[in-house]
Amino acid sequence: MIKLFPLKHQKILKLSVPAAINSLMDMLQVITDLIMVGRLSAFAVAAVGLGLQSLMFVFAVLTLLHVGTSALLSRFVGAGRMKRASMGLSTLLRFAFMLSLPVMAAWYYLASNIYVWFGTAPEVVALGADYVQMLTWMLPFVFMKLVFVSALNSAGDTKTPMKVKTGSIILNVILNYLLIFGHYGFPELGVLGAAVGTVIVNFLEFLVYLILYLRNKTPYIPAWRYSKSLLSRALKVGIPASFERSLTFGSFMLFTAIIAKYGTAALAGYQIGLRVEGLAFMPGMGFTIAAMALMGQGLGAKKPQQSREDIILVLKYTSGFMFFLSFFMIFMPEKIVWPFTDDAHTIEEASLYLRIVGVSQIPLAFNFVLSGALRGAGDSKRTLKINLVSLWVVRIIPAFVLSWYFESILLVYLAMISDTFVKAVWLWRTFDKGEWQKIKV
Repeated sequence: MIKLFPLKHQKILKLSVPAAINSLMDMLQVITDLIMVGRLSAFAVAAVGLGLQSLMFVFAVLTLLHVGTSALLSRFVGAGRMKRASMGLSTLLRFAFMLSLPVMAAWYYLASNIYVWFGTAPEVVALGADYVQMLTWMLPFVFMKLVFVSALNSAGDTKTPMKVKTGSIILNVILNYLLIFGHYGFPELGVLGAAVGTVIVNFLEFLVYLILYLRNKTPYIPAWRYSKSLLSRALKVGIPASFERSLTFGSFMLFTAIIAKYGTAALAGYQIGLRVEGLAFMPGMGFTIAAMALMGQGLGAKKPQQSREDIILVLKYTSGFMFFLSFFMIFMPEKIVWPFTDDAHTIEEASLYLRIVGVSQIPLAFNFVLSGALRGAGDSKRTLKINLVSLWVVRIIPAFVLSWYFESILLVYLAMISDTFVKAVWLWRTFDKGEWQKIKV
């Protein structure tokens, strides 16, 4: 099918399509938990949904590894310096393991308090504490796995992560079926069972990548070497991106606190809406991964104009794809939501959210692709500034004011999508100026 497209489009699609499928399955793996615990109660949905959202603070730390690895290694790959790229990979693997340990310890003791801080129902607190504490045990494997995935994407290999994720999502469904509901002699663990299955799946994913790496089945030379200079270069790009993601997720948690004031059904509906929206934009995120790799490779090869052309082409594909998906979100949200829950009020709340965000899918495509492209160029400080200002000035502060003076959750959601439009315009102007061509990694 891809061979029917022009050669330049084939290069984009060979990177983007597997990455898009992988990102989609990544979100499906998360949504599987929500769908299956949704058969237990609305409290279970709220517990799992808020737990996954609170875990985004950990994934903000992972952004450091993802962006740092991608920006550094893609330039080495573009310049044909695979020995140097291999040194960078081994350095980042060691750093990822060491970084995961304090994060794991801190999150284990702090995570359960998230539910108390948000003032959720006692049933949600009880279910959520066990869920997030169990998920903590997967963090070392997740950290190192992400470095492997980012390194493969940087080298243009997006098919291997897609294949690994295909197997893991099938295993995740099986483990959820056995451990949540207690079939075939397994204990009926409920919400905790979903967490246990997720931990097992992430460990096995990491094991597969490690075996491929040690058996020379990747473009990189297996090693356990360490370079302070390469780590410093990766952190130079990764730390601003991680800080940006931390602030973004922090603002999302504040936004969730606003939604929680409207009751358990509204919170559960919001969580379901987020996951469904995630299904829509995760393929777009796959195109973003391709944008990061293509930007880094083009700059590494000293071809900035090629990088620009590639990014614009990726942007066109992403916008078209997300525009198509927006029709389903706007015109048939109830049919999309019903697999998650039987509760009529929750379905109504989730459908309202999807109709609103469906309008903002094209500017969201601009946000994803252009942010990824700028980070791939090493321009993570500028994306930090754009996201920080827009989130607080356009989204969070207006949302708090509107929720204070009005009872309608609709106005809160309108403030949310306004941020998406403002950010899209700002990112395009930044990309179009071309100052990212001067950034050194």
